[in-house]
Amino acid sequence: MTDVTTPVDGPFPIRVVRTPSGADLDVSAFLIRAVFAELFSQAYEDPEGFTEEFADMYELMRSAQHGGPDSAARHEFDARMEKYLGAFGDGLIPVYGGQVGRLRDRLAEITAPRPVPAQREGSAA
Repeated sequence: MTDVTTPVDGPFPIRVVRTPSGADLDVSAFLIRAVFAELFSQAYEDPEGFTEEFADMYELMRSAQHGGPDSAARHEFDARMEKYLGAFGDGLIPVYGGQVGRLRDRLAEITAPRPVPAQREGSAA
């Protein structure tokens, strides 16, 4: 088994960890290098505007949650979130060249059938 601390390296390393129900993809490198770096830049360039915008988004999110899926607040929140996603690469994490194969291999390793301990013990009897 591949060491779970070994990342699928690339421009944004991805760690893939087996879980009882599947796998977790750790994309923290992308968040730090792309998303948070952009947020920090915006906060530095316009601290008051940044604070006001995020406070406004929080209020809009709360209104959207209470107003339901077809409320004006929900539509406004969704439209503004789409704008933010556009600023961060539409939510897509680039995976290039050899990283694609390593990601495939790691996921294949995780999804490969494994014997259940009780089944192994029963077959040994």
